[in-house]
Amino acid sequence: MKKILFFPHLQMQSGHHQAAEALMDLVQQRYPDAEVKKIDLLSETNKLLERVITTGYMQWIKLAPRLYSKTYKKLYFGQQPLDEQYIWHQPLFLHKLKRILKEEQPDLIFCTHSLPSCMLSKLKLSGQCHVPVVNVYTDFFVHDYWGHRGIDAHFLPTLESKDQLSNDPNVPGQLIVTGIPVHRKIRRPDSDSSSHQKHRKPVILLAGGNSGLGCPSQMFQELEYVKDFQFVVLCGHNDRLYRKIESWKLPHITPLGYVFSREEMNDLYEAADALVTKPGGVTVSEALRKRIPMFIHSALPGQEEMNLETLIPKGLVTQLVPGQPLGDQLRESLSDKQRMKTWRKAMDSYAAELAFQTDEEIIQVIEELLAPIDEKVIGKTPSIKRRSVTAT
Repeated sequence: MKKILFFPHLQMQSGHHQAAEALMDLVQQRYPDAEVKKIDLLSETNKLLERVITTGYMQWIKLAPRLYSKTYKKLYFGQQPLDEQYIWHQPLFLHKLKRILKEEQPDLIFCTHSLPSCMLSKLKLSGQCHVPVVNVYTDFFVHDYWGHRGIDAHFLPTLESKDQLSNDPNVPGQLIVTGIPVHRKIRRPDSDSSSHQKHRKPVILLAGGNSGLGCPSQMFQELEYVKDFQFVVLCGHNDRLYRKIESWKLPHITPLGYVFSREEMNDLYEAADALVTKPGGVTVSEALRKRIPMFIHSALPGQEEMNLETLIPKGLVTQLVPGQPLGDQLRESLSDKQRMKTWRKAMDSYAAELAFQTDEEIIQVIEELLAPIDEKVIGKTPSIKRRSVTAT
């Protein structure tokens, strides 16, 4: 029986967990008898430390966003990959990671966060881990904390990130532009044609942020007076926001709490004419799969800021202008046929970057990674390298 481990980061729900769960679902579909396990290295090492880091992160980006942004860029974009350097906290994590590997005896490992990736790269380079390891990037860029030298394959978000790693002699693993993994229940549209009813109000899906951080409060006040759109506000666990919008009792605004069902989330995407959101990696990737126009109302410091530096030049999102009415900006963009045509071309260009257009193709790569060494040598399974080169 196969055993596959997935390493996200922290206990709170995030894109790291969602990307891991998307791949876990594919593995279980292909290998129903396989043991699939998700492990947070930080909380397994020290639960108190994990809670402190989670709380500290939330407070830091709330109280000192500029300082966090500067610190993030300085820490994660250095002169050389961190798996080549000694890191002060590495003995703590390496010791725990070696125990996990000894106890679990996995056949394959996926990392959806840089911390376990960096530690596993160090173990592989020192000969203490012989299990195939895959980096699964959950943002639209690659930073230097990720493991490089010891990693077997990279599931990359963009062609630019592949070019970046291709030029790095410290990256011997296979480079595959998969995009950020999205759960298969967020289904690809059957065609480019819209099934929306004519003569109805355009539906705007507005993601307020799971915790409410970074979301401008003025934007929600504007919604009261923008009655030519139907707004569905995803409040997540932000109960205060949910209660506030519900108290308005306005027929053109519907607040929703945290959406646990991916089928329900897929239905919401299907009904939407546009998405107003922050540039989180998985949320953006879901909208890319559903081919929904995206408008960015704000970005958290660090990862989301960096995502915008990729997404805006590629023409995949529109950044809202602070101080200008939300309704006016939505009307202007969505009614501009030339702008929408340019956006569709950008979507097509991004889709063409991806090595795979179906979940089945990703499953084939997982099959190769799990194949016995002798099968890989005699060529009973397709080469990842050949697939990535010919497809991208």
